[in-house]
Amino acid sequence: RTRLAELGVAFEVRPEEHDPAGCALPYPLSVRRLGSKVAIEPAALMNCAMAEAAARFVRDVVQPAAQAAYGEDVAAIAQASAYVCRPRNGTTKLSEHAFGNALDIASFVLSKGMRVDVGTTSDDKAADFQAQVRKAACGPFKTVLGPGSDADHATHFHLDLAPRRNGGTFCQ
Repeated sequence: RTRLAELGVAFEVRPEEHDPAGCALPYPLSVRRLGSKVAIEPAALMNCAMAEAAARFVRDVVQPAAQAAYGEDVAAIAQASAYVCRPRNGTTKLSEHAFGNALDIASFVLSKGMRVDVGTTSDDKAADFQAQVRKAACGPFKTVLGPGSDADHATHFHLDLAPRRNGGTFCQ
């Protein structure tokens, strides 16, 4: 939590989450800002590790990519899902969302108000920005899914910290 404060993350400590299905979030944080300049809308319930990884990713990757592509900062990220007790799509295995260990990003709102929705686009600048963000996500996050990976991820980036064999990543 000290590292989150140093990164400028605005959050509230929430009561732990448990569900008979096996979902659990023992130390949840309701995150409102991923750094001093970037709101997350609506607030996202996640674990500390995910909040820190997301804040560092926004600072180190998303902001420089937005500056390079648009000449402005990202002011907000619209999230489609953070903690939710559910299985992975099409399986009975629990999703990383069930542990507050995942974040789905639907769009980025730039400082002058332009919205860059995640998804297939004919706008070359938006496509390049999305491609740069997506490629750089593979590493800090252990699973990265998005448009083209499957129908369930056609309109958002799924980022999670699921531990993988040999510390590897799964990026599509």
